[in-house]
Amino acid sequence: MNKLMRKYYTFINKRKFTKVGKKVRLYGSDMEVDGDVQLGDFVHIRDHCVFRTRGQGKIVFKDRAMVSWNVIIESGQYVEIGENTGLAEGVIIRDGTHLIYGTKEHWRFTPFIIKPTIIGPNCWIGSRAYINYGVTIGEGAVIGVGSIVTKDVGPYEVWAGTPAKYVAHRTDDVPPSKLAEAQEILAREGIRKDRRMDEE
Repeated sequence: MNKLMRKYYTFINKRKFTKVGKKVRLYGSDMEVDGDVQLGDFVHIRDHCVFRTRGQGKIVFKDRAMVSWNVIIESGQYVEIGENTGLAEGVIIRDGTHLIYGTKEHWRFTPFIIKPTIIGPNCWIGSRAYINYGVTIGEGAVIGVGSIVTKDVGPYEVWAGTPAKYVAHRTDDVPPSKLAEAQEILAREGIRKDRRMDEE
């Protein structure tokens, strides 16, 4: 997408949000925003996303959050996407679901169970992951592609699967072969600079 079109779509899409920070980029013509959705500074959101709240629900993207294509977030209370956290293609996040236990009534007529869903800073949520209501994901955690997360995830932990389970910690007790590989890559390439820092 060229610079002029990006600026145009950002201008059009900004009006859909209840709060917009500085230097936000909102790519594309197909972005559905319904209710109280707030953006911090330097947030980037790609096309074909749906952000929906109901009642007193709120969705908050902290500074430098990045959202890829076809992400769906729904909130009846509170969903937070932490600073520098990235959501890959097709991620779904909800803070509520229909009551199904303790009743034989059709799910359409049962009450909603609503609990805040919090994704901490510096997380990476892999493509097509589903984050269930009431889940808290700690700082720096990584969620594998296609995972269904139903439990809290600790800081810097890697979880994957359906349902998602603990796989490893990013820095503690790393197998020697993986640690050697990581050290070699870091020594050769280093840590990349955040391009958005140049936008300040």
